[in-house]
Amino acid sequence: MDRIAQLTTRPAGREIAYDPAAAPPSLQVRAAQVLEGNWTGQSTVPSRGLYPHQWSWDSAFIAIGLRHLSPLRAQTELETLLAAQWADGRIPHIVFNPSVPLDAYFPSPDFWRSSAAGRRAGAPRTVQTSGIVQPPVHALAAWLVHLADPGLSRARGFLARAYPRLAAWHAYLLHRRDLGGGGLVSVVHPWEQGMDNSPCWDRPLSRVAPAPARSFRRADLDHGAPEDRPTDLDYGRYVRLAADYRDRGYADGPGDFAVEDPAFNALLAASEYALARIAHELGARDPAREARAERLTAALVERLWDPAAGMFLCRDVRAGELIPERGVSGLVPLLLPSLPSDLAATLVRTVCGPHFGLGGTTRLVPSYDLLGDAFDPHRYWRGPAWFNTNWLLERGLRLHGERGRADALRKGMLHTAGASGFAEYVDPYTAQACGVTGFGWSAALTLDLLHDRPARGRNGLTATKGGDRE
Repeated sequence: MDRIAQLTTRPAGREIAYDPAAAPPSLQVRAAQVLEGNWTGQSTVPSRGLYPHQWSWDSAFIAIGLRHLSPLRAQTELETLLAAQWADGRIPHIVFNPSVPLDAYFPSPDFWRSSAAGRRAGAPRTVQTSGIVQPPVHALAAWLVHLADPGLSRARGFLARAYPRLAAWHAYLLHRRDLGGGGLVSVVHPWEQGMDNSPCWDRPLSRVAPAPARSFRRADLDHGAPEDRPTDLDYGRYVRLAADYRDRGYADGPGDFAVEDPAFNALLAASEYALARIAHELGARDPAREARAERLTAALVERLWDPAAGMFLCRDVRAGELIPERGVSGLVPLLLPSLPSDLAATLVRTVCGPHFGLGGTTRLVPSYDLLGDAFDPHRYWRGPAWFNTNWLLERGLRLHGERGRADALRKGMLHTAGASGFAEYVDPYTAQACGVTGFGWSAALTLDLLHDRPARGRNGLTATKGGDRE
């Protein structure tokens, strides 16, 4: 019996029944119960109601937490996602569950029409997916999952099977998505970056004519308060961009929206380091991977660093200029070991300064500038704090020697996770739950923080600038 079964069932296989008068279940048990409840048999949904399918970067973060409970299930999580990869290398941002009704989520499979519209790009015929992508956290997740039980991983050939798919995924991004010609990947839809309605997208999105409101139905409003979700105007623009991309056969090229995003590219660099580790584990040293990660870091500094802002900014590729909005995406490059030390120190000051308030006015790092005109503490990515970005920043702070701040952030995340019921996102000032509760990556990353204790160091990519501690 694996750890997730031990934590969520009695020896006879019955679910744990808690006596209200007894001590409350531990945070670990509660997190494990969320993941068990969201498990479909092959993958984990972010939320049973609002997000009833498999999401790409969600599954990567979920696997990172699942590895502490069931390394086999964590491997299966990633393998299910990779099985839906397109022939051109892209990993789609949604893999649809055919048993879920079409009206349970929009855009649904009949909108994306992947097997037909994506035929030239090599969309799979046996499963329906979306046609856009999400941030490339997958190689980092695969490496961390392997480390959780190397014996099982080797016996199953987990890395040997995952490596060529992950390499093809990175090749797709590096060769098909360098739309700005400067060595960085561009996203062609806000959903690809994962921070859907960030104010960083407002300027390039203003060029997009929204789809008519009568042409789609927003299923998300059935599960979340309208004031917590993107506006109808923004959603109409998302639908228009996705439909136009679909109608071009999911061919990459110049369009109305193309943005070089700091977090997306930093995560690609981090996963290039992880792919180098995976290649070494498989007996094939690949120094080109680490060199590529360092080139990506250098390109980030050259193209997206803004000294006046004290952080990285997004670049509007079509307009050829930086977007003057401070989003949490611009802090995520702190995750990179080859980031120049002066820039890392500046990022730390920015995280703790008035724009993000960590250690002062905020409990967790908000998704957007506290002083920005568009700041809203409850509306999706326009201000609330998210567990995945804070998990990345906790690792980045620890990597660059900020142990005290990393410890405080870790403590704040664990407290907030329990108090909010593993919320999708929270008010950065009060930690009030927003969106849905019982959210997959909030529970999974809580487990990772509980198990990967600071005193032990990090056993993954960003343990120290010199490599792994374990």
